[in-house]
Amino acid sequence: MPNESTGAPLDIIAASLRRERARAGLSLTEVARRAGLAKSTLSQLESGSGNPSVETLWALGVALDVPFSRLVEPERQEVKVIRAGKGPTVFAEHADYACTLLSACPSAARRDVYLVRAEPGIPRRSDPHMSGVVEHTVLCAGRARIGIMDDPVEMLPGDYICYPGDVPHIFEALEPGTFGVEISEYN
Repeated sequence: MPNESTGAPLDIIAASLRRERARAGLSLTEVARRAGLAKSTLSQLESGSGNPSVETLWALGVALDVPFSRLVEPERQEVKVIRAGKGPTVFAEHADYACTLLSACPSAARRDVYLVRAEPGIPRRSDPHMSGVVEHTVLCAGRARIGIMDDPVEMLPGDYICYPGDVPHIFEALEPGTFGVEISEYN
């Protein structure tokens, strides 16, 4: 059941973390160290408590060498519909930014699809993701600066940008109600 305050699918995240840590053959201590987290924080997340941010889940994905979606996506269904405002959503720690997984990478592909929403204020600054990650974004509404941290591009509705996700990057909303569709491509 999603956490009412964040929309994060805590039971799915907990099971996914345990599954991926076991798959990688890593101890709780080692995964926490690689992700830069306290062991107690990881233990809480694996037990289904805590309040994981986008940053925490990305760090865990990098530590486990798995896409972000593997940590928040429930078991696959034949037909999948996600109504507006629903779906596994995780919020940023220091920015008015939310990331909703729309489609996880199928086994034959290496990509995830997200709906990202942001409001003006503190920008969403992302640390580098796994090596080889490429991000694609189509801005749907509002106005934003998106891309590599040192050289973001101002985007308008309908604009598309592609940039390396394995370097520091940014999504900064310049107008209220800014949102877009982001595809993370894993090489």
